[in-house]
Amino acid sequence: MSFDVITFGEAMIRLSPPNYRRLEQARTLDVQVGGAELNTAVGLARLGRTTSWVSRLTDNPLGRLIANHAREAGVSTEHIVWTPEDRVGVYYLEFGAAPRASSVLYDRKGSAIAGIRPGMVPWGKVFAGAKWFHVTGITPALSPSAAEATREAMQAARAAGVRTSMDLNYRVKLWSQAEAGRCMTDLMQFCDVLITTEEDIERVFGITGKNYEEAAARVADRFPLQVVAITLRENPLVWKNSWTAIAYQDRRVLQTRTYEVEIVDRLGAGDSFAAGLIHGLLDGDLQKGLDYGVAASALKHTLPGDFAWITRAEVEALLKGPGLRISR
Repeated sequence: MSFDVITFGEAMIRLSPPNYRRLEQARTLDVQVGGAELNTAVGLARLGRTTSWVSRLTDNPLGRLIANHAREAGVSTEHIVWTPEDRVGVYYLEFGAAPRASSVLYDRKGSAIAGIRPGMVPWGKVFAGAKWFHVTGITPALSPSAAEATREAMQAARAAGVRTSMDLNYRVKLWSQAEAGRCMTDLMQFCDVLITTEEDIERVFGITGKNYEEAAARVADRFPLQVVAITLRENPLVWKNSWTAIAYQDRRVLQTRTYEVEIVDRLGAGDSFAAGLIHGLLDGDLQKGLDYGVAASALKHTLPGDFAWITRAEVEALLKGPGLRISR
């Protein structure tokens, strides 16, 4: 079977103490599954696209739990590389409330995806009939071999005529700014659409501007990108933000609505934006992608877990105008 969108990266088990407790206070933990590229595949599946998530997972109950969650959300797992070796990564999420921010503790060293190497995934078969490939800067940050595998994947996508997107997603706990800059600069030659924040542009590429529009223009001038999309979050409170995005293409800046979001869980919001953006771009409509991306991610803020359990009808209803009356 061929798919509209292929994504590639790590997913982990997410464990969270309930009721805003610290980990030191925890007696029970809520179990979720999440990972940037899988979250994006889920968002696209919920919008009606066919998606397949590529990863390397340990063949044990935790690995199967992740794959089960992916399939439940409508994402194919047929291209996962299974191994009896290594382990599944785990991360712990403490929910905060102002003035205490939410925080994440990772336990992912030696995970199966960090052991992925070029040649493990038959990319020619994976990309047969596909329209789009999406990956983030998290995947190459996991290990030198994962960086090589990411480059192999992007190069194979380009050779297959598959359009590509990269969410920069800089993670300070995984690699230095210098390491990220070297790797991401190399990968940009295979990238059509860059999704990022103004902060990550500066940290990874050392690019700044007097505003986010100028920063996007400078990134587009440096690299052979078709689109640069920047998400914009204002953080007056841990649980209430303003959320929007812009897109830069051919020296034009596209804008969309700003949503005031009451946050239940912000993890995966950027991935939902990527899903909506890709959804519009698959229809050849960048403005649609920007509109759908921001609306889908605004809805994701209201849902627990990393996955965007949304429908296309909900996104389209929000685009027509938000309403908070009970749906009966």
